Amino acid sequence: MPQSSNRLGVYVDAENIKCNGGFSLRYDVLRRFAVRDGASPLRLNTYLAVDKQRTKVDAEYAERIEGYQRAVRDSGWKVIVKPVHWYFNEDGTWTSKANADLDLAVDVMLQSDRLDQVLLVTGDGDFLQVVKALQNKGCRVEVLAFKNVSRALQHEADVFYSGYLIPGLLPMRDARIPWGELGSRVRGVCTSWDGSRGFGFLRFLKDIAAEMWITDSRNPESPYQTAFLHHSDLPSNLDASDLPSRDIIFEFDLEPSEREKGGFVARRCAVVHRYDGKGDSRGERNGTDTAERGQENAVKPATV
Repeated sequence: MPQSSNRLGVYVDAENIKCNGGFSLRYDVLRRFAVRDGASPLRLNTYLAVDKQRTKVDAEYAERIEGYQRAVRDSGWKVIVKPVHWYFNEDGTWTSKANADLDLAVDVMLQSDRLDQVLLVTGDGDFLQVVKALQNKGCRVEVLAFKNVSRALQHEADVFYSGYLIPGLLPMRDARIPWGELGSRVRGVCTSWDGSRGFGFLRFLKDIAAEMWITDSRNPESPYQTAFLHHSDLPSNLDASDLPSRDIIFEFDLEPSEREKGGFVARRCAVVHRYDGKGDSRGERNGTDTAERGQENAVKPATV
């Protein structure tokens, strides 16, 4: 990996991510993604909520919490624990609250004087002003999240990355074949579509690389590849007139092309998520739930 003089800080709003598609996020892969261009990771912070009262009475919960934090620390992350507080709300319901937004915001602003680049892992629009402030201080700010992402936050960041599209960041249902190889299941977006002839192309990231800004898969330095998509492989509840779109995240099987040597064909496509808010909720929910059930089963012993 090329070395860079960039000083990097990564800040993970773990509760927001866990509740919005990032359950079972792999911190080792996140770190590799963050330093893909050789940046020096001066700060790797993740902010977790822990119900300390529950740890005293639920041994299984306490063991999972401890194992999860240990695994995260083993990947070189600093874990900042935010205790869960319980209280009665206005209608008398016993409710919990654990919000690390302020802790994260204060930390990143105080530490940003020594940083050139910040990666915020959150979809919470409350961080919009933090992004602006960091940029005004001269930091490049990237945002990575999964679903329920603030549109304003996406647009304000220097670049937004959908976590669904990062190879290995979330466990797949069947990971026996590495992401990007024939027979593997990957995620990508539709970059071109010919409605009159009923076909197009899906672009997917083959591997984490420094040149992710080279999105033209025809460029030999690009880490992206494309797969041919026929309308017969689209989900039945997707309106093809919405294509092409970078806002629709597809999950699909990679099969060999019969027409192009070394080429790919996308089969058995499902919509994992839509960022445009126009998705058929039933189709989106089914795709997302299927993926997340696979993630939960894959890493159950280490999850919170």
